Order: sequence, then structure tokens, then C-alpha cells
Amino acid sequence: MTFTQSVLLAVVLAPGAVFALFSIFWLLGWNAPERTLTRVTASVFSISSIATAWLAWSMHAGGLDAIVVPLGDWFTVHDYHFPLVLLGDRLSLPFLAMTVILAGLIGQFSATYMHRDPGFARFYILLHLFAFGAMLIFSAGSFDLLIAGWELVGLTSVFLISFFTYRPGPVESALRVFVVYRACDCGLIAAAFVMHHLAYTSSFATGMPHLTGGDATVAGLLLLLSAAGKSAQVPFSGWLPRAMEGPTPSSAIFYGGISVHAGAYLLLRAQPILAESPIAAAAVVVIGLLTAVQGTIVGRSCADAKTSLAYAALAQVGVVFMEIGFGWTWIPVLHIVGHAMVRTLQFLRAPSMLHDYHQVHAAAGGHVRKTGEHLDSMLPLRSRLWLYRLAIDRGHLDTLMERGFVQPLVRVSLFLGALDRLGLSPAGNSNEPEPARATANDSATASKMGAIDV
Repeated sequence: MTFTQSVLLAVVLAPGAVFALFSIFWLLGWNAPERTLTRVTASVFSISSIATAWLAWSMHAGGLDAIVVPLGDWFTVHDYHFPLVLLGDRLSLPFLAMTVILAGLIGQFSATYMHRDPGFARFYILLHLFAFGAMLIFSAGSFDLLIAGWELVGLTSVFLISFFTYRPGPVESALRVFVVYRACDCGLIAAAFVMHHLAYTSSFATGMPHLTGGDATVAGLLLLLSAAGKSAQVPFSGWLPRAMEGPTPSSAIFYGGISVHAGAYLLLRAQPILAESPIAAAAVVVIGLLTAVQGTIVGRSCADAKTSLAYAALAQVGVVFMEIGFGWTWIPVLHIVGHAMVRTLQFLRAPSMLHDYHQVHAAAGGHVRKTGEHLDSMLPLRSRLWLYRLAIDRGHLDTLMERGFVQPLVRVSLFLGALDRLGLSPAGNSNEPEPARATANDSATASKMGAIDV
């Protein structure tokens, strides 16, 4: 292994190593002091930022198109194998740099924001786990390894949404997000299976698996399903306002900076497949357009700053999806990096922004001009009222997802759980009322989940 390969491997594994170290200490009953956590976090991401910049310079100076780090095979059956390989190329390095810079920024900001919070250590442990998952997504050389990072990012997102466990709202919202994540992640797993079945590999370290015609359409649409779920695109955008239950720093890095762009990166990585399927490419453009329109309309009616910023980010990611569907590469990459930096800072500064607005409003004597008046003048009153009602209900998407997606999935899960308990009951006791009581409790839980408002 060359020195350049070793540096890329170290950059990817560093946050995972810190997560494992502090998790073991926590399990052993030792809570690291706040200063230790913040200093280790600052050191890791500062060194990683320098190392990532060095990797980019080495690739440019050496005329390299990519840095490939083979880690062997996960398992092998005759000639069929699942390789574990890291890839640092001109597409992944900007995302790796964005991840280490923003994660370090969030770590520094949270030192003050989370000071003396009972979950201070838990937050930093999850921050490192999230960074490790994001680094795996952006450096994976195969869809198999990408799935591992994809699941880590989703799991960390759910844990941080439910961070304030003393309130039922965050926990219920995290469960709803978890349901949508798990259902949409099946698209990525199925797409990897299709690639293995049709192209005998899901590795793209030396070239994308060759799929054409209907095969490319199937794989492209499956990848789009997973990307739309992770990036909260229509029709899965209903979970986004629920995700604002987490701490502001986690909202900034997840739904302003990194996680919300993971779906766009997946489509960028799979662009050769989309190029072989006009249907899949057109579907990406349509979903991006619908999301951009919905995010713009709904964001103008949100009553709180975090949700408004989240829908603004949603609209921009929708535009990025359109750019990817059109076959562009570097325009969406520049769009993602710039948008992630700006939106993260906006999330972190949201309380100060409201304070500044109130000062300006008071200084102007309450006569600060409203934004968007030129748009209001373009539509008649009846149309404006209809759009306002649509925006208040967030496009009715949450209701549709609740009735047609979440509730059926919850019912199936509860039914399978009841069957499992019946199968595990002792012989001769299958007629006891315990499974019935459990099923009744589960039905009450399902009804409670169905009653959650937007």
C-alpha cells in the first residue's frame, strides 16, 4: 500500500476509530470530560482536512484520476466475490473535504451550544459515527460498501432526531423518519442486487457496472427511490419537518450540509447508468422539479426558522436533482458544496438571525417591506389562498404518506411481530390471552402513530 493510499484510508477511518474509542470508554463507565471530547474532535477533523487537501494536491501534481485502496474481499464463492475497496477521485474528494470541514465546524460550535447538556458525550460520539458513515458513502468504491455508510448515516440521523428523549415528540418523529428511511433504503439494496445479478459486480472503482436498456432503467429507478428518500424529495419530503426535533447543530450538518445531499451524490455516482436510461433520467428531473416547487411554496408559510431553512434546502436539492437528470456533473457538484456551506451557517446562525431581524424591524418602525410581493401580484386572490392552504398542509404529502405508506408498513410489522410471539409461545399455552393483549397494545401504538400531526 502506497503512502497516498494509506492517507486516504486514515482519513476515512479516523472518525470511526474515535467513535469506537469513546464508545468503549462510555460502556466501561467513564465519561470523557467536555474539553477532552472537543479537543480530540478538533484535532481529528483538522488533521483530516489537511490530509484531504494533500490528497487533492497529490492527485493534481501526479496527474492521477483516482486513488484506489483495495481492502480485499468481503467473501468469495468460486469466481464470484464482493470486493471492499475505497475510491478517492475527482467526484469523491470534494465531498470528503466538505464532510471533514463541516463536521469540524459543528464540533467547534457544539462545544458552546451543548455545554453542560446531559447528552454532551452522546452527541459527540454520534457526530463521529455520522462522519464515519458519510466518509464511507463518499469514498466507497462499490455499492456494497456504500450501503454500509448509508445505513450508518441513517441510523445516526434517527438517534439525533430523538436526542431529547424526555419529550415524546422527538421519539415519535424519529420513528417516523426511521420507517421512511428503511423502506426507501430497500431501493439501494435491490439496485446492488440487480447489478450483481446482471453485471456480476457492483464495484465502480474501475468503471461503472455495464447496464443498458431496461436493465439500466430498473437499476436507475431503484437508486432514485433510495436517493429521494434520503434527500427528502417528493413524495418523501413529509419527514423533513419532523427531523427538526433534534439539536440545531445536528440539523445543520444533516439537513443543511451533508446527509440531505447524500442522495444527490448517489445519483452523481450512478450517472453512467442514468445516461443509458432516458426514463430514469427524466424521472430524476421530474422529482427534482416537483420538490423545488413544493419546497419554495411550503417554505414561505413555515412559522419557525429551522423548518423554513429545511424547506429552502429541500428546494435547492431539488434543483440539484434536475441538474443531475440533465446529465451535468460539475455544476451540481459546485452547487452542492456551495449550498452545504451556506445552509449550514444559516442553520447555526438562525437564533441570531431572528434577533437581528427584530432589531431591524424595530429600527424601521415596523415598516420592513415583505419579501415576495412581486409574486403575490402575479396571482389572483383565489389562487393565492389555494396555494397558502396547500403550503400549510405541506402539499398533503405527509397525509398521503401516512395513509398509503407508513400505516400499512406499521400494520404489517405488528402483524409479523404477533405471529412471531405466537410461534415462540410454549406448547399448550397458545390459547392464552397474552398474544391477544400484545396485539391490542400494538394496535394502540399504531393508532397513536397515525394520529401524529405534521
